[in-house]
Amino acid sequence: MMNNLQLKYLEHYDVVVIGGGSAGICAAVQAARSGSSTLLIEKGASLGGTTTNGAVNFPGLFNAWGKQIIAGIGWELTTKSVELSGGQLPDFSVIAKQHWTQQIKINIPIYTALCDEILINSGAHILFHTMIAGIKSNKSFDQKTITICTKNGLQDIKSKVVIDCTGDANAAALAGFELLSSTEKQPATYSCHMNGYDYSQLDIPTINKNFTEWVNKGNGKYLDASWNINQPNIGGWLGSGGMNANHIPHIDAFSSFGKSIAELEGRASILRIFRFLKTQLGLDNLRIDFLATECGIRETRRIVGKKIIEVSDYNSGKVWDDSLCYSYYPIDLHTLDDSGVTPLPLKKDTVPTVPLGAMLPKNSSNFLVAGRCVSSDQLANSALRVQASSMAMGQAAGATAALAVREDCELESLKISVIKAELTKHAAIVP
Repeated sequence: MMNNLQLKYLEHYDVVVIGGGSAGICAAVQAARSGSSTLLIEKGASLGGTTTNGAVNFPGLFNAWGKQIIAGIGWELTTKSVELSGGQLPDFSVIAKQHWTQQIKINIPIYTALCDEILINSGAHILFHTMIAGIKSNKSFDQKTITICTKNGLQDIKSKVVIDCTGDANAAALAGFELLSSTEKQPATYSCHMNGYDYSQLDIPTINKNFTEWVNKGNGKYLDASWNINQPNIGGWLGSGGMNANHIPHIDAFSSFGKSIAELEGRASILRIFRFLKTQLGLDNLRIDFLATECGIRETRRIVGKKIIEVSDYNSGKVWDDSLCYSYYPIDLHTLDDSGVTPLPLKKDTVPTVPLGAMLPKNSSNFLVAGRCVSSDQLANSALRVQASSMAMGQAAGATAALAVREDCELESLKISVIKAELTKHAAIVP
C-alpha cells in the first residue's frame, strides 16, 4: 500500500528534480529520504524513462569483475521488480566475457508501478504530464523560480536546488548553462516485440537475401533490421523479436521538433520491417505484441561542467577527489558504419568513477545534473549514459542536494566525506 499520497502541491520545495528516468527517480527518492521536501516533474505518464518508455528493460551494469559497485535505490528498485515478477538475477560471481550477459531483465509494468510506490512512500511529490518552460535564479533569496507547463497552463514554483535529470540537459539549457553537442550524434533505436513465428523453422539466409532485394527496390532501409548500414541482420532482429534491434539515424532529439522526428521515423521503420516480414515464408502469422512508448535516444546534449570526464579518465578508472559513485560499462559508441557499434571493454579490475564536479554546470549555483547529460566527452558518455550508472549519479545528486538544504550552504561547500556518509547510510556504494 502506498502511503503519503499527496494531491496538494506546494509552492516551494527544497529540491525539484526534472525528469523521472533512471537518474530522476533515484535523485527524488534520495532527496526525500534525506529529509528534503521534493518534487519530481515528469513529461510523460509514468516513471522509468528509457527502461520503461523506451523498453530497454535490462538495466546495467551493477557489478564489475565479480564485485558489486552500484547499489542503493536503483538496485532496490531493480531487485524488487525481479523478485515480484518471479525473475532471476544473473550469476554476478562469474566475470562475464560479454557484458550484456549480466544485464538484468525486468518486467516493465511491475517496474513502472514500483517506481510510483517507492517515490510516494519516500514522501516526494510527483507531477506527471508536466514540462518546464523556464528557470530563473534569485540570488538575494537563494532560490530558483521554475516555470512549469501543466495541463492547466503555466505556473511558477520555487526551489532551493534543481536537479536536471532530463537526459538532454533541457533544464540546464533553460537555466542558461553552456552545453556540449557532438556533430554526429549516435543513432536512436525504436524497440518493439514481434511474435507469432518459430525461429528454428525460418530460413534466415533467404530472408536476408529477400530483404536486400526489398531495400534495393526502395521499400526499406538496412537499418530497419540491423545496426549495420550496409547489410541486414534479420536473424538478430527476429531472435530478439525486434527489441533494441534497429538504428534510426540522423536524430537530434534535444528539441520537441527533433524528438517528434525520432518518434515518426522510429514507428515508420517498425512498420516497414513488419510489412516486409509478413511476406516471408513462416512469418504469415507475425504480429506486434508490444511497441515502445518512445524512441530510445542515446545522445543529445551534455553540460560543460566544472569538471569534464574524458575517455582517458573513464578508461583509466580515475578516482577524483570528489568522486561520489562508480560507473561500469564498455565504451559503447553507436555509429553509422558497417559495425554499427564496437564496444571497447575496460581493462581488468578497472572501474570508472563520477566526480561531483561533472554534475555541476560551469558557473552554476545549487544546480545539479545526473544521468546521460553529465559533463563528459562523447566516448566517455557512450558508457556513462547507461541505466545503472545514471541511477548511481541520481542518488548521489539527491543526497548532495538534500545536504546542501540541510546545511543551508552551496553544493560545493559540502565536505565530500559528508556526502559519502549520507550515501552509504542509504545503501549506496561510494569510491
